[in-house]
Amino acid sequence: MESLSIGFVGFGEAAFHIAKGLRQPGIGPIAAYDINTHAPALGEKIRQRAQETGTRLVETNEELIRSCEIVLSTVTSNHAAAAAEQNVPFLGAGHLYADLNSVSPALKQSIARTIAATGARFVEIAVMSPVPPHGHRVPMLAGGTAAHEFAERLTPFGMRIEIVGSEIGVAAATKMFRSIVVKGMEALLTECVLGASRYGAEQRVFASLAESFPGIDWPELADYMVGRVVVHGERRAREMEEVAETLRSLGIEPIMAEAIARRMDWSAQLGLKARFGGDAPKSYQEVLDAIKKMTAAAD
Repeated sequence: MESLSIGFVGFGEAAFHIAKGLRQPGIGPIAAYDINTHAPALGEKIRQRAQETGTRLVETNEELIRSCEIVLSTVTSNHAAAAAEQNVPFLGAGHLYADLNSVSPALKQSIARTIAATGARFVEIAVMSPVPPHGHRVPMLAGGTAAHEFAERLTPFGMRIEIVGSEIGVAAATKMFRSIVVKGMEALLTECVLGASRYGAEQRVFASLAESFPGIDWPELADYMVGRVVVHGERRAREMEEVAETLRSLGIEPIMAEAIARRMDWSAQLGLKARFGGDAPKSYQEVLDAIKKMTAAAD
């Protein structure tokens, strides 16, 4: 089997877990370039993750692109276009560029045109589930004329890739409109416990929800989803802005998408992620306690 060399543009949570799973026979050197490698707040975690996965951190886009044939862009959605532009001078016919970022179909199409101008092949990827539970086996949708090549080269290593077609944007649209529901539930449950906790009413709220929607462990779901808002609030806010813009382009007022983005930004602006050291809290109650302490300290 041909040995593949892989490079990550951005080395956050998703890239870390994918790289960890791909560290296996048949995969050659894995490299990553992240603008925060030397940042005071994030750099240490990036370096730790690189060491754990055997990933070589490089100092420039040029060094990254020259070290690999398959490029995986895993930055925050608001940096996806800039990341592509920064890599363009070094891309060529020997590269396969996969954009895994949660951006609009229109932006995926724009990035595809940018990459195609270099001679490199472009594939859009929609990551359809949180990465950590699955690692590199997280379900993905792939679109574009290079989707089959991407699947053929990486499926043997355990990646789960469903090809949706040669048209760029279908995979992104699938992920985007799913996000209205998933991120919406995260925002709703966060707002629910913020209010209900003031009256000690959470358990009765959860019990009532269980009667209406049986089979769901609502306290456990709240722990998980509120934790996701804490850790990923800023990234999710940018993703939901992409959703809102896409809805507007379709003539649909993005009432819910904009509200979800506001709640996610609230978490980011409050600094909850830093409060928990970038790790997910164990329960929504820990989040409520942290907010209470932060509010008291500010008074």
